Amino acid sequence: MRHLSYKTKFANKETHKAEWFVVDATNQTVGRLCTKLATVLRGKHKPTYTPHADAGDFVIVLNAEKVVFTGDKLNQKVYLDYSGYPGGQKEQTAKVLLGRHPERIVERAVKGMLPKNKLGRAMYKKLHVYTGDTHPHGAQKPTELK
Repeated sequence: MRHLSYKTKFANKETHKAEWFVVDATNQTVGRLCTKLATVLRGKHKPTYTPHADAGDFVIVLNAEKVVFTGDKLNQKVYLDYSGYPGGQKEQTAKVLLGRHPERIVERAVKGMLPKNKLGRAMYKKLHVYTGDTHPHGAQKPTELK
């Protein structure tokens, strides 16, 4: 009997062709939306997913100010920031952050779902979040993410 050898193909910079997707965040729950975004950024939605390579796609999020929190998280969820100096810890509720910088809510949620290393930081750079329904990435011809 003849032995057949199959080699597993891993994605790398040369073989991977990144796509661009656009997502409308209107009336979408923050956590559920961001898990989908993190999956696409990592490339887990593709059969060529490779854990040690950046095989994900670019994602554009529109209408970040229209995301929704379930329950009373809008008033109870607290975002902490620390300057590094004594007494430099600042906290603000989701309601305040949504009013000031709505794109940061989506960015922070997705960043927390990506790997905490160089690869994760490279994946995070492929996320583009905007308030409103326009974006400057028309030349990349993004498609709607299902």
